[in-house]
Amino acid sequence: MSTRSIRRSDDDADSPELTAVQAALAAEHAAVYGYGVLGGRLDGKQGAEARAAHDAHRARRDALARTARDLGGRPVASNAAYALPFAVPDGPAAVRLAAVLEDRIAGAYADLVRATEGARRGDAAGALREAAVRSARWRGGNVAFPGLAERAAGADPAATGPVEAAGADGTR
Repeated sequence: MSTRSIRRSDDDADSPELTAVQAALAAEHAAVYGYGVLGGRLDGKQGAEARAAHDAHRARRDALARTARDLGGRPVASNAAYALPFAVPDGPAAVRLAAVLEDRIAGAYADLVRATEGARRGDAAGALREAAVRSARWRGGNVAFPGLAERAAGADPAATGPVEAAGADGTR
């Protein structure tokens, strides 16, 4: 799922913290959209889990928008729609999409943990942990270093870089 580039205005602060907040916000926008797509393909316990995750991502999105404003920035807006990484015609594909969304969110929050301090770092670490737990539930197993693509088994270290490599732009 791709997210647009973070648009900056002349009045946006040029800090690594604000950049990471905006990237996490963009990833949350994409996750909210993605859960809206996949939620209709799940029922029962999985449907309830998808609704809970959707609500959690909406709350995190709203909190990040406030944080961006608190840091002197203009929160990045969501796209009208996002390209999904694969077709989601049924429940198994919806479950796969949920795991991918959580992996991407974990990457954005890993970057936010690196860029912040104090209470914001604690909040970002909590969001990273929540995404890793949700990803493990959807996937049926976990990864060694959630949110850190450069540490994942089999990952090409040369292919990783800034926030985009961790999935905020939807390429991973």
